[in-house]
Amino acid sequence: MNALYLEDCYLKEAEVTVESVKDDKFIVLDKTIFYPNSGGQPHDTGKFFKHTEEFSVFYTGKFGDTISHEVSKSGLTPGDKIKAVIDWDRRYLFMKYHTASHILAAIIHTETGAQISGNQINEDKTRVDFSLDDFDRELIQSYETKVNEIIDQKLPVSINIMPGDEAFRIPSVVKLKDAFPPDIQEIRVITIPGVDQQACGGTHVVNTGEIPHIEIFKAENKGKNNRRVYFRFRDE
Repeated sequence: MNALYLEDCYLKEAEVTVESVKDDKFIVLDKTIFYPNSGGQPHDTGKFFKHTEEFSVFYTGKFGDTISHEVSKSGLTPGDKIKAVIDWDRRYLFMKYHTASHILAAIIHTETGAQISGNQINEDKTRVDFSLDDFDRELIQSYETKVNEIIDQKLPVSINIMPGDEAFRIPSVVKLKDAFPPDIQEIRVITIPGVDQQACGGTHVVNTGEIPHIEIFKAENKGKNNRRVYFRFRDE
């Protein structure tokens, strides 16, 4: 599976070929711009066009090394040449939220040493989970200002596909080493200079200036040493 979004998150459409069809509705392509549901980032939706016929894509999932697209009706067959178009507004929102979550997670780790244990992006909010003994709500609230300062710096956000041995020399990637297969050859690394360098398979903006200011509106305990922070974009 050639996942085009891994190198270019801004691709909105592409000419592709249907490789296989299961149960008339699960479509595997020779390459895809659709992001599958994974890593805390929701799947892309969109449409396939076969000549003048339109097929809505309402779920994209990854199963092993295969990305499958669930469509609204039958009619596609292996070998079909089609145009794939993602719902760009949805994708771009998730790109902004995902990059913002990297910034917030990096600040939390730098300020407290906490390990980030998870995140979940939604259309109206995003959460970041982290392990920390003490939960200082005033300190948590101060992170909002620091995130927004980084957004205002309009820092570049780069994507690099690195050989595994090179990527594992990056301290933040070393922490995740056990999460990768031992024989992994390449690792995709997202870099925000001076802020964060992290292995990640999600989609991101190319500049922090594209992200709206955030507001942290909720912080809660989720059990022993498990904390959760919610943020959303401000209406400005």
